[in-house]
Amino acid sequence: MTRIVLISGSLRHDSLNTMAIATIERMLTGRPEPAAAVRLAIEELPYYHQSDDESGKRHEAVHAARHLVTASDAVLISTPSYNGLVSGVLKNALDWLSRPWGDSALTDKPVAMLSASTSARGAMEAQSGLRTVLERSGAVLIAAPQIALARADAIAAEDGRFTEPATVAALEALVEALLAHLSPEPAVIHGISSL
Repeated sequence: MTRIVLISGSLRHDSLNTMAIATIERMLTGRPEPAAAVRLAIEELPYYHQSDDESGKRHEAVHAARHLVTASDAVLISTPSYNGLVSGVLKNALDWLSRPWGDSALTDKPVAMLSASTSARGAMEAQSGLRTVLERSGAVLIAAPQIALARADAIAAEDGRFTEPATVAALEALVEALLAHLSPEPAVIHGISSL
C-alpha cells in the first residue's frame, strides 16, 4: 500500500492548511485503492531548546519523524503564508528532517506542496520559500500542480474539510498527480507513453 506523509505547517487544528490536509487525507483513504495517509505531528518536533537535549526528547521526536518520512513513498506539505514566508514551525520540522546534512530523510523523496492563504500573492511567495528549503534537503519536487488556494478563508468548508467543488477538484488534481508519479506504470498522454 502506498504511504503518503501529510504535513501541515500550522499548529492550529482549524487553520486553512490543516483543513486542506484533512481534505486530502479523506481523498487518499477513500479511494477504491486507498493509500495510507499518515500525518506528521510537527508540533511534537522540538525547537532548539537545551532542556530537550538534556531530557532526550529531541532525539526521540526527531528519530520518530525521520523514520516516518523515510518509510513513506512520498510527502505532501501544506504551508501557511505569513507575509509570503514559510512558517517557522514548518521550516524547523524540515530542518530536523534534513539532518544530518547529506543524509536527509527527504533526499530523493517525492514531495508535492500546496498553500492556503487569504491572498494569492502570499500563497505563491510561501511556496517559493518552501521550494528553496526542500531543494536544500534533497527532496524531489514532483511535476504536479503547485496549488495555491487564494482567499481560502472564503472557501466553503464543513467538519474541518473543504467542500467547495472547484477547491476539492484542485486538491484532487494534486493527489492524482502525486499518485501518478508513484505509479510503476508509465503514464499515457494522448496515446504517447511517457517515462
